[in-house]
Amino acid sequence: MHQAVIAATGLYTPPHSLSNAELVETFNTYVERFNAANAEAIAAGEVAALTPSSAEFIEKASGIKSRFVVDKSGLVDPDLMRPIIPERPNEQLSVLAEIAVEAAKQAIERWGKDVSQIGAVICAASNMQRAYPAMAIEVQQALGIEGFAFDMNVACSSATFGIKTAADFVGSGSARAVLMVNPEVCSGHLNFRDRDSHFIFGDVATAVIVERAEDATGGWDILGTRLKTQFSNNIRNNFGFLNRAAPEGAGQADKLFVQEGRKVFREVVPMVSEMIVAHAGDLGIDPTGLKRMWLHQANINMNELIGKRVLGREPAPGENVIILDEYANTSSAGSIIAFHKASDDFASGETGLICSFGAGYSAGTVFVRKR
Repeated sequence: MHQAVIAATGLYTPPHSLSNAELVETFNTYVERFNAANAEAIAAGEVAALTPSSAEFIEKASGIKSRFVVDKSGLVDPDLMRPIIPERPNEQLSVLAEIAVEAAKQAIERWGKDVSQIGAVICAASNMQRAYPAMAIEVQQALGIEGFAFDMNVACSSATFGIKTAADFVGSGSARAVLMVNPEVCSGHLNFRDRDSHFIFGDVATAVIVERAEDATGGWDILGTRLKTQFSNNIRNNFGFLNRAAPEGAGQADKLFVQEGRKVFREVVPMVSEMIVAHAGDLGIDPTGLKRMWLHQANINMNELIGKRVLGREPAPGENVIILDEYANTSSAGSIIAFHKASDDFASGETGLICSFGAGYSAGTVFVRKR
């Protein structure tokens, strides 16, 4: 068996930033129009009036101040309230593959080696734009990588599941190095007419290169990985190819992202906190001594409570990285963004945790040590 190392990471950020204020202005215009058009039915108690949103509500509920999106024009149009992403011909690189390639190029540049040393590509994300051919194979072709490639989806936990899979391939000798990408166009599956969730997600792509320790210069030793799943309907998206077989349900809201937020908070926080502490103990790591945690960026209140439970105290500034104020929830990519942007100051021997959690329920922990 070979020791696996996280050798490099990459990040692609879309060019358009959308603030809470812009999002709220569009949403409230929609609410005003809806309530005016249904005034008589609302007065008769036949239709419930919609409640306006506010930037202050969003920030207090989530910690989010803005998010990046691949298209902004459709999201600030109250007649559309969805991204405008034209379908591309089959001969053109798909949207997910395109942003994944951009993140991968940055990771490869930081790695400083030729792609001929990469033997596998994993596209691990929560929102796949098609069933097949796999986006991973498309990314593989675009980058000129030989070997094999495949897609995997474990919702917001996809990146840690992807790192675990890549580390296993490296450890078993199936590949000397693996490229794992997380392209997320979350704006495409979000209901921007739902007050409780219209602000949650942003778009982004991240990339991670995992390779054999004996081939690595610097990087991060992967000390241990652990995965956990536990079925729950509290986060769900029912969109799929079978929708066309039941056309009467094609327009239902649950064909987009839906969640029971309070239930998710109550159930996921203890599940993840206990998983982290137990995994650390099995590895002989004192969780209170972690230099930094790079958690899934779902909600600032969840992250702060998990950090407090793991460390046994209020996290000091910089110990529990928060990037969702700028990026919002980017599903599988969130913990990798945090790791990418807040890890350069580690000294050799210092230890941190990459952790993701989400629909399924699913959760993954990756303990790393700076080489």
